[in-house]
Amino acid sequence: MKKLVILTGAGMSAESGIRTFRDSDGLWEEYEVTDVATPMAWKKNTPLVLRFYNERRKQLAAAEPNEGHRGIAELAKDFDVHVITQNIDNLHERAGSKNVLHLHGELTKARSTTDPSLIYDIFYNDIKEGDKCEKGSQLRPHIVWFGEAVPMMDEAIRITRTADIFVVIGSSLVVYPAAGLISYAPDRVPVFLIDPKEVSVPLNRKIEVIKEKASKGVEILSERLFNMQRG
Repeated sequence: MKKLVILTGAGMSAESGIRTFRDSDGLWEEYEVTDVATPMAWKKNTPLVLRFYNERRKQLAAAEPNEGHRGIAELAKDFDVHVITQNIDNLHERAGSKNVLHLHGELTKARSTTDPSLIYDIFYNDIKEGDKCEKGSQLRPHIVWFGEAVPMMDEAIRITRTADIFVVIGSSLVVYPAAGLISYAPDRVPVFLIDPKEVSVPLNRKIEVIKEKASKGVEILSERLFNMQRG
């Protein structure tokens, strides 16, 4: 069974109604990304940051996986599928995908501000000021903010290096280090890119572009992968 590694970005969840900073010119209400998604923002205005992620959690609770998410889960019947996602939602898991690595954290979890190893499932509940870990420190969203290290990057590189097929769906390939993953896919493997927008890709790679949204793009990808299997 061939190993199919799929990197997904914000465009993967767009059809599920999950909006991003990029969708709204970098703004959330009147706030910029630097106001709500950086360590400095957390120190400067903790209540605002908590409110932002509490709202995102409510939005996620009302969202459903789209056909793209479900299509990726279906591919696991014929391929060893590993999803590496830049998204903090749980729509891949809810669609049925089993091997999902979250590069930028998970919205439905909280973690200690003093001990990063203390991570808690909170599902769709709010984090409030005064909610503390077992060591007595304030809980924060389990999110990798801009300016923070990406702890799961080494594992993502390891997975990508073992790919037989590598696919990018709905990622602008401008947010590093995640955007650099494509360079770790072995030279010999087929690489696909699914996105309705123009995406800058490495010139030294042969990449098959499917210029569609995630749902239609995954449907086309599935057909092409099965044709490759037959042929």
